[in-house]
Amino acid sequence: MEPGPGAAGSAGSAGSGNGRWAATACVVTGASRGFGRSLARLLAPRLGPGSVLVLLARSAGPLMELAAELRGDGGTGLRVLCVAADLGSEDGLRRATAALREVLPAEPFGRLILVNNAGSLGDISKSFLDLTDPDEINTYFAFNVTSALCLTSTALQAFGKRPGCSRTVVNISSLCALKPFKSWALYCSGKASRDMMFQVLALEEPDVRVLNYAPGPLDTDMQLLARTETGDLEMRQYFQSLQEGRKLIDCTVSAQKLVKLLEEDTFQSGAHLDFYEV
Repeated sequence: MEPGPGAAGSAGSAGSGNGRWAATACVVTGASRGFGRSLARLLAPRLGPGSVLVLLARSAGPLMELAAELRGDGGTGLRVLCVAADLGSEDGLRRATAALREVLPAEPFGRLILVNNAGSLGDISKSFLDLTDPDEINTYFAFNVTSALCLTSTALQAFGKRPGCSRTVVNISSLCALKPFKSWALYCSGKASRDMMFQVLALEEPDVRVLNYAPGPLDTDMQLLARTETGDLEMRQYFQSLQEGRKLIDCTVSAQKLVKLLEEDTFQSGAHLDFYEV
């Protein structure tokens, strides 16, 4: 999720010549709704023969509905797998990482794409001084930071370094990674942490393509929470003005920009790119 406007060399795309990528292992977290669901719908038809799309989220029902839709669209033979797991719990994270260890080494994929989209706002009704419960804080970071690190490291290890293959990791970021917002201490610090974490990955693993993509102020349930539950009145009114002024962005529109960035594959690894910049 993105609060609002005003944000501040290729490894090879393994293309197939027909507008689709050659055999690709693609993983999208938070795929059951919102931006993740829209992105999965755009990525699926670009995944060529022999590809697998792993959809990961807490809600099994919406995941299965999306998987059925994508399997029946185009007859490409794309394998679509659902992993219903709560990434904020140890059991759920173990189940998700186990699935990646099983799937990713299994086929001769030419490309890995991992999109870390899953995330939450936290209790935005609270100010900084209200955040005194360590369990609440640790639970937030377990879901929003720890799970992204563990999933990414597991996926890269499981896929391995393969001659002629490319590996791309996307972190769905936010303006909040760069700019503080009142009442949003957890969200801002979580997004900033993830951005820096993936910058370290880009530095350590120069053959991995890493992108922090801020999708803009999306028209989602999270924006509804922002304009109804944000504790700071001025910030709540700001979010309300985005909705009233029709400045919220459709998830598919933003996802199309991300797909274009992946197709062109010319971004600097580790970069933070905003919807309004591309």
